[in-house]
Amino acid sequence: MSTLSSIEQQLEGFRKDFETLKREIGKAIVGQDAVIDGVLTAIIAGGHVLVEGPPGYGKTALCRALGDTVQLGFQRIQFTPDLMPADLIGTYVVMENQQGRRTFEFQQGPIFNNIIMADQINRGMPKTQSALLEAMEGDQITVSRESFELPKPFVVIATQNPLEMEGTFPLPEPQIDRFLYKVVAVTPTPEEMLEILERTTEFELPPVASVLNDRRLIEMRDIARRVPVDGSARMAAVTMVAATSPGYDKAPAEIKRYVQYGSSPRGAQALILGAKVLAASQARNLVTLDDIKTAARPALRHRLILNFEGQAEAVSPDTLVDAVVQSVSSTKSKAPAPPTEA
Repeated sequence: MSTLSSIEQQLEGFRKDFETLKREIGKAIVGQDAVIDGVLTAIIAGGHVLVEGPPGYGKTALCRALGDTVQLGFQRIQFTPDLMPADLIGTYVVMENQQGRRTFEFQQGPIFNNIIMADQINRGMPKTQSALLEAMEGDQITVSRESFELPKPFVVIATQNPLEMEGTFPLPEPQIDRFLYKVVAVTPTPEEMLEILERTTEFELPPVASVLNDRRLIEMRDIARRVPVDGSARMAAVTMVAATSPGYDKAPAEIKRYVQYGSSPRGAQALILGAKVLAASQARNLVTLDDIKTAARPALRHRLILNFEGQAEAVSPDTLVDAVVQSVSSTKSKAPAPPTEA
């Protein structure tokens, strides 16, 4: 009984801290609840997050507000075509001591922080994006023949503008797959627009308080990972990922028609981890099928590679993910057979 009480207390503390974070970020951001939830979920789950939206939708403001709410090292890096890997990760410099002896010392770049905001990441050159990919993969960077560990926790929040095409370098699939979540900023409602105007043109924005440190963030991460997953929910996550592949015999017709490649196994990991954080944020000690469904869009939308027909018809990945969720909801979850070659 005492163990159950302890778990309940931990989950209740998780819920309160999650709500406090949302409330503080809400001082700087109007609306965009799904984006805020997705960013917080990815960070607590220990993953990176890609934020997409047109200019002026609050992507940078959200990241800055998040940096203010957590007592962690935060660094915004503006990606441009002339940003070189050394500008990101650092380089060796010649140092001279008092005796006149010269030595090479490594001077850390801005990536040596807990939270990195990679602003307009798709404007960076492929070589620079490759340097960031190594950091996202293994929480380390390599300069010459020496590797350096990055601080823990380490999270990348990348932003990109879907309307901008000239002067951009689309992210390669391996890098896109490294993002636990992809969240999409939506157009504010008229009511939200009025509140934005009131906050930004009539009054000074209230300061965002720092409410979380690195130790508590790691504690919340551990609590979320200990939340058990219902057996049917776990199988549903596996079936959803399998159904994103056009070679899966029970894949929806939309997937077989418009998708070239489906999600990798990281998609299933993102579904489970995101659902665990969602359950913990509501102080529930069990992940259900509804949690998996809620996590489906941010976990899978960026992992679907459209074929030529899908690109030509500008098919929305969210529509395809919804079709997958619907197909899984309407059938009993059984172990899926391996997909065949498309």
